[in-house]
Amino acid sequence: MQGEGRFVQSLPASRDRYIYIDMTVSRRTFVCFCAVLLAALPAVAFGQGNAPVTVLGAGSLTDALQEIGRNYQTATGKRVVFSFAGSMILAKQIESSAGADIFFSADSESMDYLQSRNLIAAGTRQNLLGNTLVLVAPANSTTRLAIAPSFRIAEALGRGRLAVANVDTVPAGRYAKAALTALGVWNAVAGRLAQGEDVRGALAYVARGEAPLGIVYGTDARADARVRVVGTFPANTHEPILYPAALMRDAKPDAAAFLAYLTSPQARAVFERAGFTVLAR
Repeated sequence: MQGEGRFVQSLPASRDRYIYIDMTVSRRTFVCFCAVLLAALPAVAFGQGNAPVTVLGAGSLTDALQEIGRNYQTATGKRVVFSFAGSMILAKQIESSAGADIFFSADSESMDYLQSRNLIAAGTRQNLLGNTLVLVAPANSTTRLAIAPSFRIAEALGRGRLAVANVDTVPAGRYAKAALTALGVWNAVAGRLAQGEDVRGALAYVARGEAPLGIVYGTDARADARVRVVGTFPANTHEPILYPAALMRDAKPDAAAFLAYLTSPQARAVFERAGFTVLAR
């Protein structure tokens, strides 16, 4: 028939015989189908090439990174998506599943964990930021404490609990435990902790008035007007608070540009306004 093509497909029916199926297809339908398929291919490729960069970051970076991400999208048109939690929680998430492009940790240990498993791209790791560790109280609290060896933190709690990030899995919690141990008061409060899943969880306990005192980063205290800083822990009571960032081994090509942007003057201004010490130049 004019305007039609004939396609014959042979299917094995047995060892000695074949069944022949005569399929008549409209040439116009076939050409249209091919045109639609070809037109769709560039769109698929475009979508893959412009997939957003995925950054897994420590909870204390939430506000600063979200602002930087918005600025980056405005400047470049490229989107960045974030997931925030405790650093070691994120490191183990990266280990167990693909999809992360950049890891931005609040400690060296979590980054070491991934590096020892060959999951970060060689030569991309760098310490970008520093932070402080502070004791906070609700903004309307009248508590006064001088942070020093054997200071009376247990008495200051009254019947309440000390809010900290998880002391086993979250850097802020480990720093808090180390500082209290160095000052000789850990045993006095170890049984009176309100542990958050991350440092923002600990901050929330204090901000809502559910805990009379808490230990968080200086940047977290600065970000929430519902708390005030009672005192800052001496730097020699805990390991330096460092924030390393690195590309993951299978990061998207666009991820390197965003990692570089994190050291730009524009990003630096955001980090410094949030209270971080910027280390990378």
